[in-house]
Amino acid sequence: MRRRDFLSAATFMKALPGYRYQFPRDHFSHPDFQTEWWYYTGNLATRAGRRFGFELTFFRQALQSSVEGKSVWTTRDAYMAHLALSDIEGKRFLHAERLNRPGPGVAGVDAARQRIWNGNWSCSLTESLHTLRAVDERFGFELELRPGKKFVVHGVDGVSQKGAASGQASHYVSFTRMITLGKLMLGGESLAVSGESWMDHEYFSAELDPGLAGWDWFSIQLENSTELMLYRLRRKDGGMDRYSAGSLIDAAGKVTHLGNGDVVLTPGRRWGVYPVEWEIAVPKFGVALKARPLMDEQELVSRSKLAPTYWEGAVRFEGSHRGLGYLEMTGYRADLRLGGGGG
Repeated sequence: MRRRDFLSAATFMKALPGYRYQFPRDHFSHPDFQTEWWYYTGNLATRAGRRFGFELTFFRQALQSSVEGKSVWTTRDAYMAHLALSDIEGKRFLHAERLNRPGPGVAGVDAARQRIWNGNWSCSLTESLHTLRAVDERFGFELELRPGKKFVVHGVDGVSQKGAASGQASHYVSFTRMITLGKLMLGGESLAVSGESWMDHEYFSAELDPGLAGWDWFSIQLENSTELMLYRLRRKDGGMDRYSAGSLIDAAGKVTHLGNGDVVLTPGRRWGVYPVEWEIAVPKFGVALKARPLMDEQELVSRSKLAPTYWEGAVRFEGSHRGLGYLEMTGYRADLRLGGGGG
C-alpha cells in the first residue's frame, strides 16, 4: 500500500528499529502511523473437493494528521476494504471494494471490542480465534480461523526495511498458518468449506523509493508445516531491489529472516502483463519451487482513485516441496497508489 501525497508523512511516526511490540494492542489500530492494513487470504475446499481462494482486506489511510471539527462525519482517516473469491472449478473471479469514512460506526477499528469492520464486512480478532464475515450481493462467507502457530514479526530489530532512508520500513506481523472452517455463499448455495489461511498486519508512514515500479509478494504454506513470506521489490528498470526480503518459519514456529541474497525469484509465463508462473529458490534451506496459479484470471480491477488494479490470487507450489498459498503483483498496470499488499 502506498500513499498518494495526501499530506506529508513527516507528521506521522516512522517505522524505526527497536520498536517495542505490545500484544494484543499491536494487533489493532496505530493512528500515529499514516497507513495500515489487515490482510487475510486463504485456500479452501468443500468436502467433495471443490476449491476456492478468498481475500478480505481492511485498510486505514490517514487523510490528515488531526481534526478540529466535532461532527461524527469529520474525517481524519479513510477506511477501504477489498473482498474477493476465486471459484477455481467454476473459473470465476468475483471481487468487491468499498471506501467509507468512519462516521457513526460505519467503519473503524475497536481494540476494546477486538473488532475491525467496514460496513457489514468485519473481523473479530483474538490470538486464538479470528472470525471473518463479509457479504456482497453475489457472494460472501463466514469463516473461523484458528492459528496453528503463534504470530511472527518479520524483518530485523522490529522493522521490515523497504529502502535506505530512515523510516522507509514497516512494522509487519503475520499469522502464517490458520486452520479455517466455515461457509461460503455463492449462487444461492451455502457451501461448507475448510482449509488454511494467512493474515498480514502492517503499519508505516514513509513512501517507497521513487525508483520502484511495484512488488511481487508470496505467502507459501508447505505440506511439511513450513511457511515462507517473500517479497520482490521491483525496480522500474526491471531489476530486483536490494531491499527485497522475506522470512522462513519452520515447523516449530522459529523465524529466520531472509535477505535479498538468500532468495531467487524468477518470473515465467505471463497472463497479460502479469507473470503468473514463477520459479522460487532459497538454496540454503533446500527450497526450489515452481509457483503456478490455480487459475489465471485473478485480477482486482479497482473502481477507486485511491486503489490500484492488481493481481491477487491462489497459487500452488511444486518441486522440492508441495503446498498452497497466495501471490500478489502490483504496479503492472500503473504507478503505485494506495492499494493492497503484503511486504
